Amino acid sequence: MIAAGLTIRPSTPADDDTRDAFVLETPSASFFHLAGWRRAVERVMRHRGRDLLAFRGEELVGVLPLVECRGLRGGRNLISVPYAVYGGPAGVDADVEAALLVAAEHSAVEERFGRLELRTRRELDLDGWATYDLYATFEKQLPGEPAAVLAGMPKKARAEARKARKRHGLELDEGAWFLADLVRLFHLNKRALGSPGLPESFFRALQEELPGRWTVHLVRRGNEPLAAVMSFLHGDTLLAYYSGTTPGADRSYSTSNFMYLALQEWAIEQGFTKFDFGRSRKDSGAFRFKVHQGFEPQDLPYRYRLVKDDAPPNFNPSNPKTRVLQDTWRRLPLWLTRRLSTRASRYLP
Repeated sequence: MIAAGLTIRPSTPADDDTRDAFVLETPSASFFHLAGWRRAVERVMRHRGRDLLAFRGEELVGVLPLVECRGLRGGRNLISVPYAVYGGPAGVDADVEAALLVAAEHSAVEERFGRLELRTRRELDLDGWATYDLYATFEKQLPGEPAAVLAGMPKKARAEARKARKRHGLELDEGAWFLADLVRLFHLNKRALGSPGLPESFFRALQEELPGRWTVHLVRRGNEPLAAVMSFLHGDTLLAYYSGTTPGADRSYSTSNFMYLALQEWAIEQGFTKFDFGRSRKDSGAFRFKVHQGFEPQDLPYRYRLVKDDAPPNFNPSNPKTRVLQDTWRRLPLWLTRRLSTRASRYLP
């Protein structure tokens, strides 16, 4: 039942500016609630935006970003938010968020979707919804001065980062022109993990649809590029999101230790007060690396309203059934995995 005085309706492109202004002012909204993320997904992945908006009178009071995604076998799911780590309802109060979820659930059931998926950061009181606790995220308050980042790192990580800077001479540069390096290194790492990446067109679409809300950094040793990271800028937070590292660069030069030290220093210089290290699977090397850097994991209580599906999705590297696919992917040449990723990524939202 929708609370009295509330109106829920689908979002239209004409709502995007008003919706983004609301998202930027609402603490429970994330970077991925912005309309530009939906536009990039629609444009490159060809999925259909199904965002819902809540109004009290003429005032926008809530947003639920939703995208209708098709699977390999033709099934349809509603996801909040695909290709992203955060989603779910963002409203001025619990009544608004509950009303948005009622409307989304009604659509999922009425139209016989496989599932309605909420990639929420917060626990939601949802009876009958499945929970998936495979992931954790990492976020912390930044210190007031760049020099305090190194001092606040655990002893071993601090030593590695200092060695990377002093002994190996690593440097961090910023520039949109490093995107090609990022995409190349991102695909190298994804192939090593046995997983498809994302097409370069998606990165370009994010740049164009979210102007001024992203940055790309490159770590180099002299003229040699070693690593790159694409970060998103949202309010007081810098979110380090897509990254890639030259094979062997961490072992030889402690590249990742340096990159995230220097990125936090840069964030402080730009006036950011929080650093979001993003999502990792709990049994993964990335999870252990972030803990090693001094970040505390925070569980992500993703929720699923199963309609036609029997269980939440389980197509991930920790599933033993995907091992053959992973091993095959690792043996393919990079040019082929990049080409195949363009098609495969559409079905891995």
